[in-house]
Amino acid sequence: METLQENSQKEIGQYVADDFRTAAIFSKYKIDFCCNGNRSVFEACDKKGIDPNQVLDELDTLIQTKTDQSIDYNAWPIDLLAEYIEKKHHRYVEEKIPVLRQFLEKLCRVHGERHPELFKINELFTASAGELASHMKKEELILFPFVKKMVEAKLENGVVQSPQFGTVENPIAMMKHEHDTEGERFRQIAELTNNYNPPADACNTYKVTFAMLDEFEKDLHLHIHLENNILFPKAIKLEAQFGA
Repeated sequence: METLQENSQKEIGQYVADDFRTAAIFSKYKIDFCCNGNRSVFEACDKKGIDPNQVLDELDTLIQTKTDQSIDYNAWPIDLLAEYIEKKHHRYVEEKIPVLRQFLEKLCRVHGERHPELFKINELFTASAGELASHMKKEELILFPFVKKMVEAKLENGVVQSPQFGTVENPIAMMKHEHDTEGERFRQIAELTNNYNPPADACNTYKVTFAMLDEFEKDLHLHIHLENNILFPKAIKLEAQFGA
């Protein structure tokens, strides 16, 4: 049984890797669990002026109430996890981006004069859309295929040829840096949208757009968490087994 002291030093990313339901608690306290998951609960709470014991008590209560509905991504083979990320989260991003861009352009035209912050929101989302498209292609064409090759080689007691990028840590470092950039963009979008709460004079398109942005950010948080806190560390450990 872990002590309170041990839990206060446990990394946030590890909490979420062990039980993704804990993400809701970190989100409630505005503690970043995806891009900055390598901090302890104590460190994150100290920075925000939050009582860590309160957060730890909530985490402990939640963890004790296990449910069959919580998905243990940590137990998945990493080739399956990479495939899942691509098929679920990458496809989600590709499907939602054109719709959101269309809605944001319309909001800027119709409501931009009364709500000039919409132009900045649109600018941030457009930049994010372009970067995410490029980012996901790099994962699908370079990183994920190499992860799958390593898994195959491990199962067949084979060898893995040294990739052009040297070691898996190189593309992972780039992916994590890009995750940080998108995390920061969405922090700004959340602030500009008042945490996705539309203004009193909002039309239905306005409300739907903000709800979609909120959903998009939540999906992005899970997407980044699965990579930063589970897939990437396991890929690095697997590569080390080949003496790379």
